[in-house]
Amino acid sequence: MPEIRTAALAYVRGRRLLQTRSVDNVAFYMAGGKIDPGESAEDALHREIREELGTRVVPDSVEELGVFEAEAYGHPAGTALHMTCFIADLHDEPRPTSEIAELRYFTVAEYAAMPHVAPGSMLVFRRLADLGLVD
Repeated sequence: MPEIRTAALAYVRGRRLLQTRSVDNVAFYMAGGKIDPGESAEDALHREIREELGTRVVPDSVEELGVFEAEAYGHPAGTALHMTCFIADLHDEPRPTSEIAELRYFTVAEYAAMPHVAPGSMLVFRRLADLGLVD
């Protein structure tokens, strides 16, 4: 089974989780992206956040939330997602860069009600809700 390995940021503000929508995608998903060969998950997180959100992760604030495995949204059926997700602070307010069309903060119910839901993001929402960090 093909597998996509990614690093993602669980950035919570006002008990809502940040999600991004790329220019050519209908779904919102975790900020982050694919881990390049020879790159650690945390290195990929730092690179992807600069590329997608136009800011930097505060290095000493990075904490691994967990590894989430699900069907990879928007890829051929049977493609697995292996997502290492981190909680971290950001130096500046996140803003969409050229590859990101939109940023939005969601509660679990708001995200679950969207017409297109990424399974990996839903797993992170549920974990954060279990920890009492999002509504």
